Amino acid sequence: MPLRRSTTALFACCAGLAVSFTGDVQARSRPGTNPRLQAPGGESADATLSPYFFVKGGDASVDQLPLKSTSAKVAIAGVIADVTVTQVYRNTGSKPLEALYVFPGSTRSAVYGMTMRIGERVLKAQIKERGQARADYEQAKQQGRSASLLEQHRPNVFQMNVANILPGDEIRVELRYTELLVPTEGTYSFVYPAVVGPRYAGKAGTESSTGETWVANPYTHAGEKPATTFDLEVKLSAGLPIQRMACDTHKTSIAYDGKTDATLRLDPSEAHGGNRDVIVKYQLAGNAVQSGLLLDQGKDGNTFLLMAQPPKRVTPKDLPPREFVFIMDVSGSQMGFPIEVSKVLMKEMIQGLRPQDLFNVMVFEGTSAFWSPSGSQHATPEATQQALAFVGSQHGGGGTELGSALRKALGLPRVPGISRTFVVSTDGYISADGQVFDLIRKNLGAANLFAFGIGSSVNRHLIEGMAHAGQGEAFVITKPEQAALEAERFRAYVSSPVLTNVKLTTNGFHVQDLEPLQLPDVLAERPVICLGKWTGEAKGTVTLSGMTAAGPWSQTFEVGKVRDRDHGALRQLWARQRIQALSDYDQFGADEGRTAEVTRLGLAYHLLTAYTSFVAVDTQVRNAGGGSTTVTQPLPLPEGVSDAAVGGLASQSVAYAPAPMQRKYTASPAAAGEALAEDRAARREVRQAEPKARPTLRILAFSGITGTSDPASLRRELEARLKDPALVAALASLPAGTDLALQVDASGQVVAATFSRAFPGAAQAKALILVWRLRSWTGRMAGQLDLTLGI
Repeated sequence: MPLRRSTTALFACCAGLAVSFTGDVQARSRPGTNPRLQAPGGESADATLSPYFFVKGGDASVDQLPLKSTSAKVAIAGVIADVTVTQVYRNTGSKPLEALYVFPGSTRSAVYGMTMRIGERVLKAQIKERGQARADYEQAKQQGRSASLLEQHRPNVFQMNVANILPGDEIRVELRYTELLVPTEGTYSFVYPAVVGPRYAGKAGTESSTGETWVANPYTHAGEKPATTFDLEVKLSAGLPIQRMACDTHKTSIAYDGKTDATLRLDPSEAHGGNRDVIVKYQLAGNAVQSGLLLDQGKDGNTFLLMAQPPKRVTPKDLPPREFVFIMDVSGSQMGFPIEVSKVLMKEMIQGLRPQDLFNVMVFEGTSAFWSPSGSQHATPEATQQALAFVGSQHGGGGTELGSALRKALGLPRVPGISRTFVVSTDGYISADGQVFDLIRKNLGAANLFAFGIGSSVNRHLIEGMAHAGQGEAFVITKPEQAALEAERFRAYVSSPVLTNVKLTTNGFHVQDLEPLQLPDVLAERPVICLGKWTGEAKGTVTLSGMTAAGPWSQTFEVGKVRDRDHGALRQLWARQRIQALSDYDQFGADEGRTAEVTRLGLAYHLLTAYTSFVAVDTQVRNAGGGSTTVTQPLPLPEGVSDAAVGGLASQSVAYAPAPMQRKYTASPAAAGEALAEDRAARREVRQAEPKARPTLRILAFSGITGTSDPASLRRELEARLKDPALVAALASLPAGTDLALQVDASGQVVAATFSRAFPGAAQAKALILVWRLRSWTGRMAGQLDLTLGI
């Protein structure tokens, strides 16, 4: 029986709205209607949400590659980078297009602006609540107006939609972000992520599956050049003499202008180098770092940034024994270069252990296995040799069930009184990032965690997030020769923290809203960072203190000596830190208060978040009728990643033997090669999937002192809001026949949402719906409506 609300059950200014969901909601988020997709073995591809290989269709009237170029201009002033990314969309076909493009961003970026250029017209995007931005975009698309929509899937994964690109059109979309550069051991790194790697979506109905549509993205084959061109320019104004500036990932040219300024440009030969991250590193003279206090005195409040360099590491002579569990990703995306780097890394780390240390090795893909299932062993020469033989026998293949592997590792028997450390090596190509963070946070008492990202374009959100949740450090290895050095850095970190018991105190300087609220131990030789608000006069002192292996340490800064108080980016960087802290807690479940606060911060500081989006809409109707073809821009596989990351080896099975745990395959190398070839061929087939019954949403009744005088507008608005990819993902496991009761106040704001049945994404769906303000909810109305909407 559907839920119903009457005005007597609601407070005076609210109306009741009851809706009913029927059908298989997950079907709407599957790529099965894509005629280019065919799963291995003839199975309908809409059975899972998975990446697939792009095959250009035969319709010459449709431009299937509308994104023609991407360029980035980076301006670094001191420790703050300001980045402008320009995407150029051009329609060389004869039919109007809607382009969808999934692309990466920096894990530290605060995206604060977007503009759309059509010819001479420049349209500045507005930041809006996510559902409203999606509704505005869908309405503009239907009306034939050009529009662009920028949404966040992850803090480092975004989606751009551009509607009504007419034949011959060139539409330029610019987005701007700022980020803080934090040096490690005197070296600054600016990372520009160039491509989103394919994400293992997991089997439907399991915790590895998030139901998110963006993971079902087309990819070109390994070795194929990116379809779009790429350019990058970095202008550095360091403020101190530059000792060295370099880019080891791409061929570049560097021009110096005096001692403190330099410009790095990508070489023209790298025009198709967008299949790997760009990493620019620089050092200042004498390995100096930009430490000190920055202030911003603004109309809407004052913000400060403290960057303090801790003392050099002091290594104690005697260390207690420790236990290390090395967890190695051997999934399909690790095949080739990544797994060979992991082997080198494991060798270096294992050989660096002391005999009194305990250790174990776990390998995982769809399944997992230990070198020593009975528990960790002492790092004797014999045990080390056996473990290295186990590591050396590994080959890539299968899915990436990281969460299951971590749970299994946590269940290992342990020796009381000995601290345990997990060391995970992976490219992070999974979609269930949140579940992994949640698992790590809930087990901090059992082990801390260090994460090694292996590959040219790793999932930095997962790698850095795991280390953050596990109170460890993140490492990224893009080349084999880096493995030994990073292993040595790891040994130094775990042997002795740089600074513990870190505290911030002030005298005469009034601060509030600190981020982070509690300063963590410093493991790497990098500055301590603290952002916050301040009130009153800019005077007094700020002192940072802590304990080193050599004893107490402190550093004091004079606030009154800071003359430059115009650093507007600090506002956005502070808000970005606060949003990240709030979002971290959402891994334990969505919360209405946190959702509302993230939404408020996004709107107040003009920032892209999980609940706020940028939308730009043209005023001119350019495509009468609004009909267009939707095209998803294919992505290149990251350099060094094999086709197995997308297609896998369809007929390959994996078996593990008992200790010494030599891994073997039931398929021969020749059979595996044939399976991969068959897999590729199957995915190239063009087949229209069988039509699926569309799930529906039914508005059964609503009543109250306020209603709607235009049911058609309400229908269109609800249909548009239901296309939000985040809501689609949250409703992926919604049981058929579930009812949803909404409580809406007189202004159209949804103030309550109740599902009649529980399901995994209910909390997230509720959080997304509770920020809705129904603009079509106007006027007065008596009686009931009966609307059925396709989802």
